[in-house]
Amino acid sequence: MKPTGNLLWTTAFVTALADAGLRAVCIAPGSRSTPLVLAFAAEPRITLYRHLDERSAAFFALGLALATDRPAAVVCTSGTAAANFLPAIIEANMSQIPLLAITADRPHELRHSGANQTIDQVKLFGNHVLWAVDLPVPVELVEENELPMRNYALTGVRAYNLANGLRQGPVHLNMPFRPPLEPASSKQYPVSSNQVNSEQLVSAERPTVHCSAAAVQALAELIDTHERGLIVCGPRCPGGDFPDAVAALSRQSGYPLLADPLSGVRFGPWVSGAAVCSSYETFMQARLEWPDSELIVRFGALPVSKWLNSYLSRCQPRRRIHIRENGVWADDSHLTTDFIQAHETVICRQLTDLLPARGETAWLAAVTSTEQTARQSQQEAIGQSPFFDGALAGEIVAGLPAGGNLFVGNSLPIRHLDQYGSAQAKPLNIFGIRGASGIDGNISAGLAVAAASQQPTIIWLGDITFYHDMNGLLALSHSLQPPGNITFVISNNHGGGIFRRLPIAQFDPPFTDLFLTPHDLDFGLVADLYGLRYAKITSDAEFGEVLAVAVANPAPYLLDVVTDGRTDDQIRRQINAIVKERLVINN
Repeated sequence: MKPTGNLLWTTAFVTALADAGLRAVCIAPGSRSTPLVLAFAAEPRITLYRHLDERSAAFFALGLALATDRPAAVVCTSGTAAANFLPAIIEANMSQIPLLAITADRPHELRHSGANQTIDQVKLFGNHVLWAVDLPVPVELVEENELPMRNYALTGVRAYNLANGLRQGPVHLNMPFRPPLEPASSKQYPVSSNQVNSEQLVSAERPTVHCSAAAVQALAELIDTHERGLIVCGPRCPGGDFPDAVAALSRQSGYPLLADPLSGVRFGPWVSGAAVCSSYETFMQARLEWPDSELIVRFGALPVSKWLNSYLSRCQPRRRIHIRENGVWADDSHLTTDFIQAHETVICRQLTDLLPARGETAWLAAVTSTEQTARQSQQEAIGQSPFFDGALAGEIVAGLPAGGNLFVGNSLPIRHLDQYGSAQAKPLNIFGIRGASGIDGNISAGLAVAAASQQPTIIWLGDITFYHDMNGLLALSHSLQPPGNITFVISNNHGGGIFRRLPIAQFDPPFTDLFLTPHDLDFGLVADLYGLRYAKITSDAEFGEVLAVAVANPAPYLLDVVTDGRTDDQIRRQINAIVKERLVINN
């Protein structure tokens, strides 16, 4: 018995996606998506992850793509289920993360008719996707006319390759179906391989962009004739050999390297022997006695650090060079003088080969001395201060084993890691979603990082961020492919502590009621609900001790670190003042 058009077409579509390289899909339940779900379930090359909440499912898929640097897919039924994908799609677009959003839909004749669970899903995500396609409704085909089904399958391959292109990002495939959605009998499922042409329809590789030899030579001469330079590595720098290549360029050029925690450059063996700076968020608040940098060479997206961005905006170098192969602009001050679209690792290697070794200079000595003084003063001040939330950064970095993952949430945790997570040679994988810097889906994205790598993973979030995606915790026990070793660390200061850094903090009571938004959530009850081991922590010694136990234990842990937000901010300001005073004395 020949399978229905729905199942035959979706099987051809999913088989083509697997041929193209898709290896993971997150599925949220629903009826209209039945043909897609059955086709994915029958494809052995694609791992299935099950999620009950569409928003969490989309962020889990995003986390898989972030960790593996290859597209992941997310599937949902029709109606508002699809709308819940929007936050993850925005993040994927802003962070250039490859994602396939596949939404089932009602057939065309039911649109704009008042039919149940039918909304306008065509180009639902607007300009937040690289491509949006409304596919045809599958129909029964005669053997002499298989062109429509080939187009159907080929569209999936094209979507995969576009999402995984030079400028990675999300693609939306809207797929309407008419009943019957299920096979007529067990004999029709799964579709046998001889009924679907499983040969790969299109093969595509991500291109590599190279600079001309003359352009590279000109850049090398520019670096060679300007002694005072800085290399800035922001979030979303390339992986692979890039950290080693950019560190080698730093050593050869004599340019200090300022490494954002999400750059992939701050933690790894390349740090040894290189001037990798990580304390700039603190020392750039001081009055530095440096002359202006003559040349700034940037990689990746805008740095997290407020004070580094402020310095980059106010200093007056002769040239500002941004090197980014995907061509995505990242300069909110609009001061870039040279934008070079080229493979970052290749151009770093070429420049290192062309440049003579500069050696120690007064400029290099001034920057590295400032970094060392700031780092040492900061660590001493933290050790002598009462326990506060910023101290978690050093403890977490120390507590992760080599090769472990840290997924860090937005608001305060990423800023604490930026300021207090000192560069070191221990290799660590640091993840975050800073494209739109939202607090949506951080639990789900972090769990996906753990699932993709099966390495010990710490997910460090603020209390409001954790609350915002508690539905995602169901993946710990309900997913068909549960994540590996997980430790959640909640910076629990009972509200939006990040707002204490803003001028609005001076205006109470509206500040407390409408910005800080204190809560009385008992995260111990959340741990009970989702089967996590739980510990409430109020001291530094206790945190280090429990963290070591949690990271070594395969059972998921939730460490609820309770601090006072007002005190936390006061201690941070005091540490800043101590470091600034020490820098003034040394200068």
